[in-house]
Amino acid sequence: MRVTQVTRGREFVVAIDHGEDFFTALNTFCTEHGVRCGYIPTFLGGFSSARLVGSCEPLQNPEAPLWEHIEVHALEALGTGTLAWDPEKDCLAPHIHVSAGVKSASADGRTSHLLDATVQFIAELVIVEIAGPNLTRPRLPSLFNVPLLTFDEQH
Repeated sequence: MRVTQVTRGREFVVAIDHGEDFFTALNTFCTEHGVRCGYIPTFLGGFSSARLVGSCEPLQNPEAPLWEHIEVHALEALGTGTLAWDPEKDCLAPHIHVSAGVKSASADGRTSHLLDATVQFIAELVIVEIAGPNLTRPRLPSLFNVPLLTFDEQH
């Protein structure tokens, strides 16, 4: 386990509008406001479509990360995540998970890592910037090349 105390920075409420790409809007917000790390304690809204990590096939290696995805449509979603910087690609690296109900399937639920989504009606996010330490998300080759959250030890 690794632990660090953080200093909270600014706090924002962000509304992503109907038809907008969730991650494009999140990246635009972070770029325009200079947010390189933080967390989203909660967000809620609807997605007309979303790609979630998942598979309908048996897992070949349950110990390995799953890189496959499923596409779902017409969702009500509740989510959370962290925002860190990818030092290799020099860009924002959000890690977002959602629990979502599929409207056409009696709100049957899906919970997973969010890969892509188009907002339906609105997505309302609370974003808390972390002023320090810096959060990064480098890939760890010894662990299936998974991008893992790291932070400066000195704060």
